[in-house]
Amino acid sequence: MPEKLLWVRLRRREPDLPTFRRQHPVGPYVLDFYCSDARLCIEVDGAMHYVGDRPERDARRDAWLRDQGIEVVRIPASSVLEDPENVTDWVRNLACERKGANRQV
Repeated sequence: MPEKLLWVRLRRREPDLPTFRRQHPVGPYVLDFYCSDARLCIEVDGAMHYVGDRPERDARRDAWLRDQGIEVVRIPASSVLEDPENVTDWVRNLACERKGANRQV
């Protein structure tokens, strides 16, 4: 449900807004949300991401994505549920900042 709440907001296509894809494959992984212009991955983490060997698996995955030039940002599912509009605005702003930084490289 948190991913769906975020996707409803991120999928809007407007000229000034960054474009995101949902469930985007990159190498051996599928990213929750991906903005190719910003090389930004957004992961919405539920409770299962904090137990067992999952934190170590997530860390390996994030390191692999960083090696591919993709920044990974993890957002707790509870944050999306509490304030989806604010999280969406923050994600879009981050994508815009990264998109601008990637142009200067």
